[in-house]
Amino acid sequence: MELLSLEKELKTNTYPGRGIVIGKSADGSKIVIAYFIMGRSVNSRNRVFVEDGNGIHTQAHDPAKLSDPSLIIYAPVRVLNDKTIVTNGDQTDTIYELMEKGQTFEQALRTRKFEPDAPNYTPRISGMVEISDGKADYCMSILKSACGNPDSCSRYTFSYENPVPGEGHFIHTYSYDADVLPSFEGEPKRVRIDKDIDDFTDMVWNSLNEDNKVSLFVRYIDIKTGGYETRIVNKNK
Repeated sequence: MELLSLEKELKTNTYPGRGIVIGKSADGSKIVIAYFIMGRSVNSRNRVFVEDGNGIHTQAHDPAKLSDPSLIIYAPVRVLNDKTIVTNGDQTDTIYELMEKGQTFEQALRTRKFEPDAPNYTPRISGMVEISDGKADYCMSILKSACGNPDSCSRYTFSYENPVPGEGHFIHTYSYDADVLPSFEGEPKRVRIDKDIDDFTDMVWNSLNEDNKVSLFVRYIDIKTGGYETRIVNKNK
């Protein structure tokens, strides 16, 4: 699979929807996690990321404009021991709670499917990083309708053991902007990760469509110590 420019992937797609990037820094010392949200409706755009312990949650920027919290208010990032979970919905809680009871990432997601937002049936995308004994692995998942058929759920999980320095993978909810939004297709895209946290955060944020971008979360986790740095950018101030 070709190693792509994340900057180009973002700049050439006005509406990838929600996106997760996970990979390893160029020097191999850190795991990189990024999660962004975009929106086309007033309800979707009326959000900010807020720190919540060692994770984050979404929050209405203007509570008076919040019309339906069901699919937009959730905890995108939670940490369970040596695992960091990132998703585009309340399946973050499902993964956290069922893994806490001894189930796997895949088993937890088998209890969920795509979002019930006809006609788009937005995919649920999820990722998890596990750091242990100075090593890091990660996995990604997408749950989506069968080409828009809500009667069938297609489930895909991708696992990356000992990822390559300077590389990561990018998965997002929609292939491109359209009246009815088509789901992401294929494997997560192999992308280059060659910047420090501030340059990487600036690159991602500045590459997202100005009208549609809403919020961005970036975290760099030190593989040896487990310590981390976090950046949050919200369009709504």
